[in-house]
Amino acid sequence: MAVSDEVRKAFVDFIMLQVFDDQYIDRQEEKKILEEGIKKGMGVDEGLTIMRQVALEKGIALERDAEERAKETLEAFATNDGKVDKKEFEDAVAIFKKHSKGKIPEPELKRRLKKMMLENNWKAKEGGFFGSKWFSAI
Repeated sequence: MAVSDEVRKAFVDFIMLQVFDDQYIDRQEEKKILEEGIKKGMGVDEGLTIMRQVALEKGIALERDAEERAKETLEAFATNDGKVDKKEFEDAVAIFKKHSKGKIPEPELKRRLKKMMLENNWKAKEGGFFGSKWFSAI
């Protein structure tokens, strides 16, 4: 169901109001925005599509998309040789940080990526003769 131009404009204005101070949409803000879209008569998918279009056009970072990019990166590293080493993990952290515009503290980024690796059964390469327990320390 297509929304009218008037409803779409009001929804876009609501999105812009939510990101006015930081140009970033975290999960809580995303939910609030989508709830507003539902109140205006649109579905979740339609609201998400409009939100992503606005984010792309205005240079707004979406936490969901930043997380997805980091996950894709980790997946590529994990399938490359079966394990994610410390440098690859740090590269994924940097990607996550860049795409979230630095709004998430680095320790939280690392915890989220570790959780992602555990949920997907991706192995970390740590230890060895001169290695460290970098993954276990997170």
